[in-house]
Amino acid sequence: MPSTQSLRPVSLHAHAVNGFQPAALENLIHHLDGMAYRGRHDPERHMQFVSRGCLALCGYSAAQLTASSDGWMGVIHKDDRQAVAEALASSLRGNGRFALQYRIRTAGGQLRHVRESGVASPDGDGMVLEGFVMDVTSQQRTIRALAQAEMRYRTIFEHAQEGIFQSSKTGRYLAANPALARLYGYATPEELILNLSDISCQLYVEAGRREEFLRLMETAGEVVNFESEVYRKDGQRIWISENAHVVSSEHGRFLYYEGTVQDISERKHYQQQLEMQANFDALTGLPNRALLYDRLKQSVARAARTQSRLAVVFIDLDNFKFINDNLGHDAGDQLLKTVAGRIAGSIRKLDTVARLGGDEFVLILNDLDSEEGLWTLLERIRLKTSQPVLLQEHSCNVSASMGVALYPRDGVDEQTLLRHADVAMYAAKAAGKDNLHFFTGKLDQQSDERFTLEREMRLALEQDDFSVAYQPKFDRHGKMVGVEALARWHHVQLGDIGPDRFIPVAEECGLILPLTMSILRKASMAIARYNRMAASSISLAVNLSPRLFERDHLCRELASALADSGLSPDLLELEITESLLLGDTEHIISQMQELQGWGAQLAMDDFGTGYSSLAYLVRFPLGIIKIDRSLVAGIESNEQQRMVVSAVVTLGRNLGKTVVAEGVETAEQLQLLREMECCQYQGFGLSVPLSEAALHGRLQQEAACCG
Repeated sequence: MPSTQSLRPVSLHAHAVNGFQPAALENLIHHLDGMAYRGRHDPERHMQFVSRGCLALCGYSAAQLTASSDGWMGVIHKDDRQAVAEALASSLRGNGRFALQYRIRTAGGQLRHVRESGVASPDGDGMVLEGFVMDVTSQQRTIRALAQAEMRYRTIFEHAQEGIFQSSKTGRYLAANPALARLYGYATPEELILNLSDISCQLYVEAGRREEFLRLMETAGEVVNFESEVYRKDGQRIWISENAHVVSSEHGRFLYYEGTVQDISERKHYQQQLEMQANFDALTGLPNRALLYDRLKQSVARAARTQSRLAVVFIDLDNFKFINDNLGHDAGDQLLKTVAGRIAGSIRKLDTVARLGGDEFVLILNDLDSEEGLWTLLERIRLKTSQPVLLQEHSCNVSASMGVALYPRDGVDEQTLLRHADVAMYAAKAAGKDNLHFFTGKLDQQSDERFTLEREMRLALEQDDFSVAYQPKFDRHGKMVGVEALARWHHVQLGDIGPDRFIPVAEECGLILPLTMSILRKASMAIARYNRMAASSISLAVNLSPRLFERDHLCRELASALADSGLSPDLLELEITESLLLGDTEHIISQMQELQGWGAQLAMDDFGTGYSSLAYLVRFPLGIIKIDRSLVAGIESNEQQRMVVSAVVTLGRNLGKTVVAEGVETAEQLQLLREMECCQYQGFGLSVPLSEAALHGRLQQEAACCG
């Protein structure tokens, strides 16, 4: 029992509140199931007032507690006092409110679990604590009962064939069954738990894999088929698949992660074999683009080490498209296989011939003695390639244009050598096809500009020099509902460089992905900043090059670029052109469906030009149709053109699509489009592309007018 001294109990005094008399308020407090109190914030926590519920809670009367020199700390279990004091001090450094859970020893010697919550407030020179303490012992019994129930199912846990675990957020295993221990190479679960104390560093091979596990748990509350490469105890690597979920208390408090682990190494090794096969072209059996880059990298490294010379030769068949279109794809495939065999039969074993794609081939010729010998070899290949090929009883002639880049004269890395060989090949075609051209650095101005732009684009991307302009998009009532992000590039020496110049170069040299991601990141952050402050959100449209759809993880890359901004995917519109839909249709549909499933809207840009087909609107998951500016430009003067636009608007609306008119320049065009009930409009007649500051200013002005 706490020692006491002659202290006078402090009574509770209160003024009437809304007609509720102090006596009634005091009576209410004294009848609470628990202890209300007021006391000093000192080490012993001396009580000034406690409600009569203290007797049922701890066995001490109000008089005993207020007179005790040990204060409330004397009632708290001695093993919990320091933790309570530290937790209380930590809470009071915040907003003054606190919530604690600990054990007390009653006057009768019983151990009880209690929960305390309250608030601190200044009182003269010190602080007073006011709060409430309640008995939660029964809840603790429930937890113990659950633990006992869990033990009854221990047999299942112990004898399961797949690994089962419970783990903490901090990366420790709290529980593991024997199957998991065997999978990771430990003799017992206890050994696993003792030695595998940091899952992030000790288990996963790939850095950041544990962080991805935690991120998925935070966002979805579970992971499904989470595949990772991990280390066993002996250092051997295996592949596992995890299925896990968050386990929470009945009040929603996190307890632990729980899940299962399976060894999928055999399946992964089979997949790796398939990936090895994927390094070779299925039609010709030659190395494909991926393997070409790998071998060229190795060849460049070897040439640098041995100070030898190598040549990269870009080969393009001149007549292939004509033969393929007239005799069909089977004939075209046979031609490619024949040419591939002829080229492969003309080079040494230490050299490489790869099919880059379509009718393009690349040679890597190592350890060259002289340019004269190289010229002789390439002339022999060119002449052999040009020999007639019998296709479907037709004798067909196909020639080859070749471009050559030499290491180290024309480049010291694989990308530069390939680019220079490509430029030389185009120079060979320009010279009349069926030709051979060495890269000289003095090719035509267009090629020079292409290289200059590529070099400067790489630097501009590294230095984040690209900016974004925003082309507003309006609804039928003149309200801005979205913007289209437009890439802009101002170069210190070259001045303003238009998208019509740098976009094709970006597509050709593989910079279109980082360029697109850079523009998406900047634009999404700008629009997200506005949307967080605005009463209504606006959407963001971004153009996607068909080249991006060649990637297998486009959706994942776009999601990564969007993540930092916090902009919701359903506010993102991805604009594609019809040329995309002429490619590998099944692969493209799969990519588009994944993007749509992520939440993004897909828009057909420049509809009504080229080979635009109404079948696109049915077959592909397109939610938006953008009528090309070339059609809109003539609707006020050309009745037939006006009828075409009206038909597209009506069809799109009936199919549930959002129809956007591009290139609106005049009030007459806008009026006609409104009469057609077109959904949205954009063009210089409504607004020129705006900077971020100008866009926010206009949006705020619109909001003020509407308000």
